[in-house]
Amino acid sequence: MNADRLLEVYEQISEAPDAIARLRRFVLDLAVRGKLVEQVAGDEPASKLHFRLSQGFKNANRTSGRGRRSESAGIVSQPPFSVPPNWTWAAMGELGQTNIGLTYSPADVGEIGIPVLRSNNVQNGKIDLKNLLRVNVNPKNSVLVAEGDLLICARNGSRALVGKAAIINQLHEPMAFGAFMALFRSPLNPYLNLFLASPVFRQVIDEVNTTTINQITQSNLKSTLVPLPPLAEQRRIVAKVDALMALSDRLEEARKTREETRDKLTVASLARLTAPDTTPKDLTAHAAFALEALPALTKRPDQIKTLRQTILNLAVRGKLVEQDPADEPASHLLARMVKERRSTIARRKIRGATPPKAPSAEIEGFDLPISWELCALGQITLITDPNPSHRYPDYTGGTVPILSTREFAGDGGWNPETAKLTTQAFWEFQKEICDFAQGDIIFARKGRLGLPRFLPSFEKFTFSHTLFSIKPMTGLCPFYLLWLLRRDEVVEWLTNEMNQNTGVPTLGKAKTERLPIPLPPLPEQHRIVAKVDALMALCDQLEAALTSADSTRSRLLEALLHEALEPETKVLKAAE
Repeated sequence: MNADRLLEVYEQISEAPDAIARLRRFVLDLAVRGKLVEQVAGDEPASKLHFRLSQGFKNANRTSGRGRRSESAGIVSQPPFSVPPNWTWAAMGELGQTNIGLTYSPADVGEIGIPVLRSNNVQNGKIDLKNLLRVNVNPKNSVLVAEGDLLICARNGSRALVGKAAIINQLHEPMAFGAFMALFRSPLNPYLNLFLASPVFRQVIDEVNTTTINQITQSNLKSTLVPLPPLAEQRRIVAKVDALMALSDRLEEARKTREETRDKLTVASLARLTAPDTTPKDLTAHAAFALEALPALTKRPDQIKTLRQTILNLAVRGKLVEQDPADEPASHLLARMVKERRSTIARRKIRGATPPKAPSAEIEGFDLPISWELCALGQITLITDPNPSHRYPDYTGGTVPILSTREFAGDGGWNPETAKLTTQAFWEFQKEICDFAQGDIIFARKGRLGLPRFLPSFEKFTFSHTLFSIKPMTGLCPFYLLWLLRRDEVVEWLTNEMNQNTGVPTLGKAKTERLPIPLPPLPEQHRIVAKVDALMALCDQLEAALTSADSTRSRLLEALLHEALEPETKVLKAAE
């Protein structure tokens, strides 16, 4: 690999998703395909190395009946790709020995005893001895490890962890390995370690794990086909991979440093917008700077989310649009909504709907414009549990979809295809108690919170007990309330109010009604909504541009990796 060439082009592709991880995988893939270093004509062919090792390990692999022909058949019946002429294909069982690990009982675990290496002792391709488990047993020699052995995770609850491996070095005391691990002992372990980390071996694991048990058995491991280079080339491959991985580490560190700097600049730009002492004049200048700088600073989807939340937080604090002295103060609006809510409750004979007290702006940390009011959600809306099963015990069967958080679509809409069905009678019952109307908002109250959205557009629907129905009173713009409820601060505030004593955390109606709501004059609500809509459209464009850029960078990454990493397809003459 030409490292200078990669450094030259890296800035063009470093923002690609998983750029460094893909670089590492690509290096390993080239390594085991004979495309990373040159072949030297004078190297002893791998076939001779294979013959010597297979003869030497033949008897060891047949001990106690192991190594029968049925176990030596390769998982891949035919080699999956061609290798250079002086390479060969070999089963791992012909290249070394593998053993089954130590089995012990919980009673054997203690403060003293022999250390047992387990899956958590293999971290990022290295042996990690920080958290050693000790057992008070007398292990057989077959479960003791030696320096140079290859420790492999053979079984794990996570399929992604099966097959992770590391070479054991610098043993300070005798150690064993656990029953869910495999140990491979071979003079070729430095190269075999690279093979086990390659995409080629990952495909072997995926083909083996066709059951619910994530594992690779002794038989699987011994019969795995390995693309085997000459011994001299193996050493060149290992040296080259070590150099390229070190280079990848430096590139990764540079990327992290760049990301940290970018994040700090983004946070600083957004903090200037939301600072308590920011004046309207300052806000205009800061906003112009942020909107100009953020596209250059924003390279990840999570940064777009931060930008969206900043826009919403500015909106509900009166810092997104100017106040108009001619607007009717929100205090007058609030008084009318409280009165309307009281009248609605009396007309519909709703029980237990006492409005909460108004929250304290000082306690809640709001510094609002003089024309605004801080009120509680329950003062200006009617919140209804649309599925009071204790009042309507039988609502199963029928043809009407009963919607839950499972039917939430990512775009703020609904996907009724997964919904269960309920009866026409329950639909009529729920329609009466909720009095659904355009502008009503559905809010998740169980398990995960928030994700507010308007009522579905299809004709008939009902809701499960995982949702609340929120009906705004006249004078509260539904779109303003929807944007307000989409703030992360709302979810954080409500999370602290949730009932954590149940199996699934549940948000109560009374606590939801206490949610602090910054209320602007009605004309300003509409101006805020228009501004937020415009800014969110810009965020959508920025997000789409990121997606397109990621795709372009990914394609460029593949092309540049091939250009920078693949050696010329030639065989060098051995030095005379």
